[in-house]
Amino acid sequence: MQKDELKQNVKNYAQKFEDGGLRLLKKGQKGVIHAIFSRFGLVLLLLLLQVGLLVSIFRWFGNLWPHYFGGSVAVTAAMVLYLLNSKMDNSAKITWMVVIALFPVVGVPLFFYVKSNVGHNILRKRLLELEDVLRTQLPQNRSVVRKLEASEPGAASLATYLYGRGGGFPVYENTAMTYFPSGEAKFEELLRQLETAEKYIFVEYFIIDEGLFWGRVLEVLARKAAAGVDVRVMYDGTCEFSTLPRDYPRRLEALGIRCKVFSPVQPFVSTHYNYRDHRKILVIDGRVGFTGGVNLADEYINQVEKYGRWKDAAIMLEGEAVRSLTALFLQMWCILKEPEFDAFLAELIPVPENARGTAAPYGDCPLDGERVGEMVYIDLLNRARRYIHIMTPYLILDGELETALKFAAERGVDVHLILPGIADKKFANSLAKTHYSSLLDSGVKISEWTPGFVHAKVFVVDDREAVVGTINLDYRSLYHHFEDAVWLTDAPCIRDIEADFQATLEQCRTVENDPRSIWQGRWLFRALGMLLKVLAPLL
Repeated sequence: MQKDELKQNVKNYAQKFEDGGLRLLKKGQKGVIHAIFSRFGLVLLLLLLQVGLLVSIFRWFGNLWPHYFGGSVAVTAAMVLYLLNSKMDNSAKITWMVVIALFPVVGVPLFFYVKSNVGHNILRKRLLELEDVLRTQLPQNRSVVRKLEASEPGAASLATYLYGRGGGFPVYENTAMTYFPSGEAKFEELLRQLETAEKYIFVEYFIIDEGLFWGRVLEVLARKAAAGVDVRVMYDGTCEFSTLPRDYPRRLEALGIRCKVFSPVQPFVSTHYNYRDHRKILVIDGRVGFTGGVNLADEYINQVEKYGRWKDAAIMLEGEAVRSLTALFLQMWCILKEPEFDAFLAELIPVPENARGTAAPYGDCPLDGERVGEMVYIDLLNRARRYIHIMTPYLILDGELETALKFAAERGVDVHLILPGIADKKFANSLAKTHYSSLLDSGVKISEWTPGFVHAKVFVVDDREAVVGTINLDYRSLYHHFEDAVWLTDAPCIRDIEADFQATLEQCRTVENDPRSIWQGRWLFRALGMLLKVLAPLL
């Protein structure tokens, strides 16, 4: 597409606002009306019809229950034995045992349906193929690992895991790291860095929503595309339910921006919909990369208020470590085509003057059987000596992670969690509070940020290590989503991360190990949490 044509398309298809940003949608093209009259409405209707049909079938078989009582007892007993001997997480085992014991006619077929992962087998095979190719493109510099072995053997072991079973992610030197304690801070720097793009811009986000944030970014992307920069945008298919119409990729492509939707929602029941692209990655020319909790929507920079103030965090990498973020983007982009690793990963990346410490960007794929995000968190908990400070929006723990949190506190480590004072999801919040008493009993400290919603996903340990990324402390992030994060060691910005934790703590309510402090008199809310805890691994 010629530059003149692209410029004309910007005039034809986009509206320029006083804030300097672009909008591709007119008022009323998103929200409830859009949902009803777009593919979302059709998808929802067809899904409800299918679920209704399935329920009817199960009810019909349920009427035959008295005739198959003995057989059902035998099947339930066999399933319990099967689950006890499976490799499944213990919390998930208990949940499935309860479901199958109470509803064997429905529970058994449902279990095998979920276990079969209908709809994702081709995706899984392709991603594992790309992962193997990726390992050859991201070699580990052994001198970096040897330095870690000399200074911190435990950190060197984690580096070995990330490059081995963890997916082939190296630890890098020659990287500058900048921490952003808010979406507003990231927004400002992101716009500045986008203006420096000369070759390509890769954008992969869970949520994109039109407004000031995305509008300003889109304006730069459109200008850069018209100037010949390779601009690619990828977002998760759930945006079609909430923020963007199904034809949004076509609108972007009219501006010269290549666009893909990860796992667009189709009107068919499938376990494939469990696996969402929750990553937030932006790469500029392979030399600058961003990730963290901040999506491209206005609530993340407090331009709109949904749940009080919005507290988030992000990190910018400059230098060699950006190579892994580029690789993660290309892995998802190239699922249905030949990989382009050679074209983008072979170039030398300039070393910034302020490069210090080590950085290891890594991804977590829910289809390879390896819970990388959780393993990194557990390793940090097990190696912490003085403190481990955590910010997370959700706290829905499996047995292993809860045990690691409690054990760290019990051996004298200052384990402190900051969670939202105003929740975005009531069900998730009620589940989180069911963990409070057990954690507090072991000496874990819990605080809630009273101004609003904490969306940051941050671990900081002993002034020496930190993780900033997209990985929440809940089953969705740890088991079902595509995620990413950066593990840092001995970087100057680790002090900034800890300072941000302490500053956030000043605006928090301390939670005491007392039902009145935990639940604040909301007894029905407490009952809901206790009920949902049984089903937590399935949510």
